[in-house]
Order: sequence, then C-alpha cells, then structure tokens
Amino acid sequence: MTTTPPFAPGSISLRLYPHNELDAPAIVEHLCAMAARAIDVGFDGVMTSEHHGGFAGYLPNPLQVTGFQLAAMDDGWAAPCPLLMPLRPVGLLAEEVAWLDARFPGRVGLGVGPGSLELDFTVVDMELSEAVPRFKADLPRLAAMLRGADLGVLEGDRALAGLAADGRRIPMLTTAMSPAAARRAASVGAGVLYDGASVLSRLRRLSDEHRAAGGTAPRVLLRRVWIGEPPEEAFAAQFEVYQGYTPAERQSHWEGSGWMTGDDPAAIAQELATAVHESGSDALNLRIHAPGIAAERAHEQIEVLGAELLPRLRPLLAAGG
Repeated sequence: MTTTPPFAPGSISLRLYPHNELDAPAIVEHLCAMAARAIDVGFDGVMTSEHHGGFAGYLPNPLQVTGFQLAAMDDGWAAPCPLLMPLRPVGLLAEEVAWLDARFPGRVGLGVGPGSLELDFTVVDMELSEAVPRFKADLPRLAAMLRGADLGVLEGDRALAGLAADGRRIPMLTTAMSPAAARRAASVGAGVLYDGASVLSRLRRLSDEHRAAGGTAPRVLLRRVWIGEPPEEAFAAQFEVYQGYTPAERQSHWEGSGWMTGDDPAAIAQELATAVHESGSDALNLRIHAPGIAAERAHEQIEVLGAELLPRLRPLLAAGG
C-alpha cells in the first residue's frame, strides 16, 4: 500500500473512539490495534476527535493518540480531527503537529473546530463564549504556520521551518456547518469536515460556497455505517447525547440519526457514493462507534467493512457516485 496524503480526494478513512467500558491502558491498546487493522483491510487513514472528562466516548488528547496510532500502523495516515483549537495556544499546537510530522512525514493531518460543549472549556478555565472568536482569530495563523510561514518568534523551530524548506504544508480541515465557515476555510487554504447527519442539500450549499471562495482543499463527508444487525439502542443513545448540546439551528439541518445500516453492502456502498457526490464532497470518513458498542463488535465491523464494503465503494467513488 502506498500512503495517500491525509484527506486526499477519493480517500476513505475510519473514525475511531475509545471504549469506556475498558480501563485506560486497554483503551489505548484497542485504539492502536483498530487503527493498524483498519489500514490492513483497506482504509487510507484514521481520525480521532476530542472531548474531555470521558464524555460520550471521546478523547482528551487526540494529537497524542494519533502519535500512538502512527507508531502502530505500518502504513496510512492519521489525524486528530476535529481537535478543539481554542483550548490550546496556537503556536504550541503548530509546533506539536509539525514535530509529529517530522517523525511520520506525509502521514499526519489535522482537523480543527471551535467546540460547543461547556465542559471542554471549564477544564481550561475558559468561557464557552470565547470559543468562536478565538477560533476565527487563530485559524489563519495556524494555517500559515503549518506551511512554515509567519512563524514569528518560532522561526527557529526546525520542524516548522522544514515545512517551508520542503515547500509543503500539513493538510488541515476545519469543521464547517455554515456558509461563512466554509468560506473561512477556503480563505486559509483549508478543507472542510462535514457532520454525520446533515441533509445533503445543505452540505452541497456549503461545498459550493467553499469552492466559490477559492477552496481547493478536500471536503470530507462523515457518515455512520453498520453492516448487519445494527445496535439500535447504542445509536439512539448517541443521538440523544448530540441533541443535548448541539444548537437547535444546526439540528434543523439533520436527517434522522445519520446511520446507514443494512445487510446489503452493495446498497450501502451506493448510498455512500451518492452522498459524496450529491454533497459536493471529495472524500469519505466512516464511523462505526457509539457508546455501548463493545470493542469486540467494533473490531468485527472493521473486518466486515474491509471485506464487504470498501471493494464495492472505491469504484463508485472513482466513477463520481
């Protein structure tokens, strides 16, 4: 396998979550084992995302876990995506990402978002109201630094300076759930990451806005899938969690719980390819986890997706849906 760049058009990645029924060492072990196996069965990369306090099966340290996973993977890319950017000084974040890329060149991506859960900001003694203003202010600087530009007092950092010397940038996405967010991503050369439940017509509008604003970086569609008998109770519980903290305006664009399930992998592959095409996306990020799904079932589902879904899905993506 030849590693494709993170988030590359046509790529299919897997989103991984901790299994909170386990203790911490076992959680890390499974996150690394699932990442390695996902690449082995045909995924291009893996993503992990951030919340704090053990919230709903998320991680407080997705960048650190990305390093763990890359060390366990023989190939493929990994990315913290989304990482909550306002919780960190932007210069330190850029340094840490660049040094991880120095260890695993071309295999590190980054996705960022402003965050919307109050707990995450309480942890760092910050008001939730500060999240979006800080995100908007820091995004251009982070994007510049991840191509080795505008380093200021960090100009002596060898990893960041090396990006400029090599003429490359670390691929970056931002979450985008509004036209303004899509345009903002385009203005800094970033791609966008869409949520897992919004209607495709809404996402197509965001894609059109991103493209019209000069956006050339990938647009990545997140979708939740399960082949076989679905764990409906776990899906319903996860949906209630999202309803509890997602603003009503965003929920107005959701279409059900966002899960694609069934016994026919060919039909699911066609549905996914159609969703990518109709949303104006370039790449696909799949999720199989929800709190209450045991680690063993998640491992089994990765095997099923690799054997039954990916071989059917890739030709459809290449053909434009």
